[in-house]
Amino acid sequence: MLGTGTILNRLYERLESHAKNRLIDDLRVGLSYVGVKLDNGEAGIAALLPGKTFKSCTVLREAGTYAGSGAADMLRYLVECKDSLHLAMGLALANALIGTPVTTTEDRDATTYFNLKPGEKVAMIGLFAPLVERIRAAGAILTIIEKNPDRLNILSPDEQQQTLKNCDVAIITATTLLNNTFEETVSALGTPRLVALIGPSTPLSPEIFSDTPVTQLGGAVVADSRRVLQIISEGGGTPALRPYLKFVNFILKPLN
Repeated sequence: MLGTGTILNRLYERLESHAKNRLIDDLRVGLSYVGVKLDNGEAGIAALLPGKTFKSCTVLREAGTYAGSGAADMLRYLVECKDSLHLAMGLALANALIGTPVTTTEDRDATTYFNLKPGEKVAMIGLFAPLVERIRAAGAILTIIEKNPDRLNILSPDEQQQTLKNCDVAIITATTLLNNTFEETVSALGTPRLVALIGPSTPLSPEIFSDTPVTQLGGAVVADSRRVLQIISEGGGTPALRPYLKFVNFILKPLN
C-alpha cells in the first residue's frame, strides 16, 4: 500500500535537479487555478481546491518575491507543505518543468481510450460533469464519489469502499494528489481493467506511477501561456482556459 504523499514525493525527486537550473518568470494565483511560467517559456497549471479559507490576511507571505526566484524553492512545496495553496503552486511548477512529453496522444475526450462496454461499472472519483453523459451513453453503470456536498449527494464510507472495490473502470481526478487521497483511493481498488488519472493538474510523468494501477494519464499542456496566466489572474476556470490548453493522454499500460 502506497503511503500518503508518495506520488508527490516521487515527482519532487524526479524534477529536483531540473528545477535547480530554472527561474520563475511569473506566478498567478486565481480563484480556481494556479499558473507558473518559467524563464524558458514553459508554463504549468494546477487546480486550487474549492472551499478553502485562510485565517489571516497574510495568505502568501512571500508574495512579491516569486518572480525571478529559483524554481527549486517552490518545487519543495510538494514535500514540505500540507496546505492546498502551496501544494497547488508546487504542482503547477512541476507541470511547467515536465513540459510536453513526446509520447502523448492529443485528444480532448479522454473517454476515447476507455472502450466502455454496456454494463461495466465505472467509478468516478471527483465529478467530471462533461464526461457523465458520455459514459452513460455507452451503457456503463456510473457511480460518482464526490467530497463536495454542494455538487452531489455524498456516499457513505462503506458505499465508497464497495464502489472502488467492484469497479471495472476508475476515473480519478488529479486533485486527489492535492487533498492527499490519491494513494488511499488506488489502494482501495479491486482489479479494474482501466484506471485513468485525469484533469489539468495531472503530472504527465509516467515513471512516478509505475507501480500503481494507473493505466492512463489525461492532462493538459499550456499552449498559450500569456492567455492562460491572464485568465487565471481574472478568476477564470476550466471552460475559459480550455481554448488555450492542449489536452493530451498518456497510455501507460495496455488495456485488458
